[in-house]
Amino acid sequence: MKTSRLALLATIVLAMALFFLFDLDRYFSLDFFKRQQAAIEAWRDARPAAAALLFFAVYVAVTGLSLPGAAVMTLAAGAIFGLGWGTLIVSFASTIGATLAFLASRFVLRDMVQARFGDRLRAINEGVAKDGGLYLFTLRLVPVFPFFVINLVMGLTPIRTWTFYWVSQLGMLAGTLVYVNAGTQLVRIDSLAGILSPGLLASFALLGVFPLIAKKIVELVKARKVYAGWQKPARFDRNLVVIGAGAAGLVSSYIAAAVKAKVTLVEKHKMGGDCLNTGCVPSKALIRSAKLLSHIRRAKEFGIREATADFDFADVMARVHAIIRTVEPHDSVERYTDLGVEVIEGRAKIVSPWEVEIARNDGGHETLTTRSIIIAAGARPFVPPIPGIDDVGYYTSDTIWNLRELPRRLLVLGGGPVGSELAQTFARFGAAVTMLVKGERIMPREDPEVSELVMGRFRAEGIELRTGHEAKRFVVDDGEKVLIAEHQGQEVRIPFDVLLVAVGRAAKLKGYGLEELGIPVGRTVAVNEYLQTNYPNIYAAGDVAGPYQFTHTAAHQAWYASVNALFAPFKKFRADYSAVPWATFVDPEVARVGLNEQDAKRRNIPFELTRFAIEDLDRAIADGEAHGFVKVLTVPGKDRILGVTIVGEHAGDLIAEYVFAMRHGLGLNKILGTIHIYPTLAEANKYAAGEWKRAHAPQKLLEWVGRFHGWRRGTGGARSDTGPSVGKIPNANASSGS
Repeated sequence: MKTSRLALLATIVLAMALFFLFDLDRYFSLDFFKRQQAAIEAWRDARPAAAALLFFAVYVAVTGLSLPGAAVMTLAAGAIFGLGWGTLIVSFASTIGATLAFLASRFVLRDMVQARFGDRLRAINEGVAKDGGLYLFTLRLVPVFPFFVINLVMGLTPIRTWTFYWVSQLGMLAGTLVYVNAGTQLVRIDSLAGILSPGLLASFALLGVFPLIAKKIVELVKARKVYAGWQKPARFDRNLVVIGAGAAGLVSSYIAAAVKAKVTLVEKHKMGGDCLNTGCVPSKALIRSAKLLSHIRRAKEFGIREATADFDFADVMARVHAIIRTVEPHDSVERYTDLGVEVIEGRAKIVSPWEVEIARNDGGHETLTTRSIIIAAGARPFVPPIPGIDDVGYYTSDTIWNLRELPRRLLVLGGGPVGSELAQTFARFGAAVTMLVKGERIMPREDPEVSELVMGRFRAEGIELRTGHEAKRFVVDDGEKVLIAEHQGQEVRIPFDVLLVAVGRAAKLKGYGLEELGIPVGRTVAVNEYLQTNYPNIYAAGDVAGPYQFTHTAAHQAWYASVNALFAPFKKFRADYSAVPWATFVDPEVARVGLNEQDAKRRNIPFELTRFAIEDLDRAIADGEAHGFVKVLTVPGKDRILGVTIVGEHAGDLIAEYVFAMRHGLGLNKILGTIHIYPTLAEANKYAAGEWKRAHAPQKLLEWVGRFHGWRRGTGGARSDTGPSVGKIPNANASSGS
């Protein structure tokens, strides 16, 4: 804590200590003011201006230091200065004092509190940033809430100082009037409790609820405004219409059918969306075949003298499509029809907030009325407008599956997850792969050491990494395709045979009626925390809504979108992104949940780092995969997990334990106390927790325990320096799991 903050805190503590040490609170009692009322009024008559200024200053000091006595002083203001002047003095003095307490709390405590509990307070911070004035006004109207607590707590939030000041002055005015008015009859008041009768408290409570009611009214007015000009149907054909049958659309429609809603799912192309047809399923199938080849090439590592593989790339791609066909029934029209979902193959367009026009693939047309709509249209690969790119031709993650012949020279544009996975995969099949990225490393969302580890493996497998290169134009030179790139101010020529563009994905926003309805879009459809668009009954989920473009996140959002669409306004749920994991299926795999080091540093979030090297893990050694690490970020001094990165074999599977822990508030001590089968890769999670425990071992206590054991040996309590350290628990090779 900075010296200035310590000085202010010490000053406040000293002032409060002196207040109670010298029993100054006796001067702020109701009995004292009643006994001294005549003398005080006489002094006021003799020096009215001085009396008002002194009273004002003392009131500011009392409220600014959060000392007891403000309520009694408010009564005294009515007795001494009357209703008008008393109200004026107290209104400004109390607000200034409250603001001083607010600023002191902010200066001394806010950075520390936000740094330590920032993740937990994120939702509160966002709510205060959006509606902080409303919440404060509500609290100020209800005198049941201690005002000094409100001052201190609000100082920890992002509410603006000016907003705090004027809302406090306005919100406390009603209570000030009641107390000052009561003070004009001070001789008749026996206790503070008698001022606030149950009826008066009920009135204040109603006043406190009023802003919340007003907010709902405003929301209704806004809704009516956005619906102005649209004719709402008297009845509806459907409870829900879902546009798009990818992960978000399938889960949304399934949930609706499960709760007996009448739901229609519209898909213009293929059921299952990108994940089944052009994304997760085919890429993992291709990666698996490539990994088998990599293991065959490593045969000597496993004690096999010689192993070779003869393959035709067309056969490999045939397997990929066979796997797609095997998985297809899980997402088929027939399955979802059996589940109670009406599935229409065709193109959907929203023509009013409650109407969806459908052009069926078989040529038919119909318009359905519906209470709610979910847009789950997904995304497509983004192709940058680089001059000449159409002339040389290109593949994307949507079309690469049409290849039947292995490219001799493959140029991969982009170093994100898709580009990295496919670059390594094609290299393992024997293609000469060049990866070109504008930045200095691939996988820039991960920590630098993660990128370096993966890049090292890529180079070892023959992939040419062109970092710091910016694609400028494509040309065909004497029948050869060439990329002209810029690197350190110089032009570089990179010849290739096949181009794979993998620089990201763009949400599908055109052709669904969004423009005509005036639904705001940017890179994605604009939605609130409930996944609602500006039309409260129209929702978006999945890639089209962001902020993540993962299949599992789309399914996660689908729950919120469908439940909110079906049960609002009676019940709504804010989408929760507190523990979103993801994995890049390169070899070694990279998986992450929560913060990594570069995120924490960029956001100035304090953290403690614990690292366990998988090269020390028995199962990884046995499998010939002794590389990678588990890296855990925790709150300094605590075992609460802020984020985890795992690099290594099956990292995408291992991360699940940490996702569960973060989602349910479990710390590293709980993971350390959980039995993990030996020998498994999952033990890496336990050993990482053990590393944290070793770093936090109570050394002083252990020293005394050592003396205790020395005393029991009869050595007079001599200090013992022997014994294993706390950390990785030695493996019992004779255990039941070996």
